[in-house]
This record gives sequence, structure tokens and C-alpha cells, in this order.
Amino acid sequence: MAISYSGLSVELREVVLRDLPAALRACSPKGTVPVLVLPDGLVLEESRDIIDWALAQHDPDRWRPVVPVQQADLLALLNENDGRFKETLDRYKYAERYPEHPASYYRAGCEHFLDRLERQLARHDWLLGDSPGVADIAIFPFVRQFAHVDVDWFMQSPYPRLQDWLDRLAYSALFAGVMQKYTPWHDGDAVTVFP
Repeated sequence: MAISYSGLSVELREVVLRDLPAALRACSPKGTVPVLVLPDGLVLEESRDIIDWALAQHDPDRWRPVVPVQQADLLALLNENDGRFKETLDRYKYAERYPEHPASYYRAGCEHFLDRLERQLARHDWLLGDSPGVADIAIFPFVRQFAHVDVDWFMQSPYPRLQDWLDRLAYSALFAGVMQKYTPWHDGDAVTVFP
């Protein structure tokens, strides 16, 4: 979403995680996505780094906070999202792999972060202000994953502001524009330009 928002174009290589191309492993031995290889050969292997790179190129609506307090709030939200929330979310999504607790246990563990997001949205239309920003775009995919584990539960949960926030992002033109289906890439295929 950040690449599209920034008006940038990159070569896209859609991969199937269970059948990673050798070219991906060569540039990123950890074998996860996303990976962005820059023209100078620098490899970005984390979503946050890719977002930062894209916004450093062009940030038309000022998604990146400039006020130190907002920068600190952003860092705290992203660290919690990428840390405890994501770890617990993975257990909730794949509860059968973690049979020591039922899925409801992991869902309850995720709710600490959802409570925090709901409180943020009680103060602003978006997580850190009155317009969307990095926090919204970086956290959105994970809340979307959480909601899709049990849609009925989520729609009846005590998070009306978070539900509205999720809908605004999920039905945005930006999200629709990046959620195209692509054929998995194989060595020798023609270049696909994204977006």
C-alpha cells in the first residue's frame, strides 16, 4: 500500500511460500516476504523498512509523523503490533498447531492490543490523528487477519470503532488497487510492474 500511495513502481515477483524461487533465497536467505531489492543492491526484508523507503521517496499526504510525540506513539504501536500481537495472532490463526490452549485463549491475548487500538480511535478518526498514516497502513493487515479468523465474533465484539476503521481501509481505493491477483513468478518470466 505504501509503494502504491507513494506513486512508485517496482518489479513484482509473486511467489508461493511453499515453493520459494532460488532467486528469492539468493537475495534473502530468511525466505520470507516481502523483500524489496533496491537498484543499488540493498535488500529490505521487513515491511516497516519498505514502508519507510517508499515514504522517503514521496509522502504526498504526510503519512509519516513529524512531531516527536507522534513518532514515539507510532514506534510504540508498531512494536506492539509486530511483537506480542503478531505472535499471539499467529497462535489464534493456527490454534490447531498450538493445542496447549483453545483458540479463544489466543483471541483473548490479542484483545489487549485491540483494546488499545479502540481507545486510539476514540480520540481520532485514524490511529494517530485525523487522517491515515503509517500506523494505519502497517497495522491494518494484521487486524484484518484477526477479524477473518472468526468474522461473526469480530462483528459482535466490543470494537465498533476498530470495525469501522477496518472497513474504511478494506474498502478504500488504495487497498482495492493493490489486492490484484498475480501469477506466481518463475525465472525467465516477463517483468510485471506493480502497481
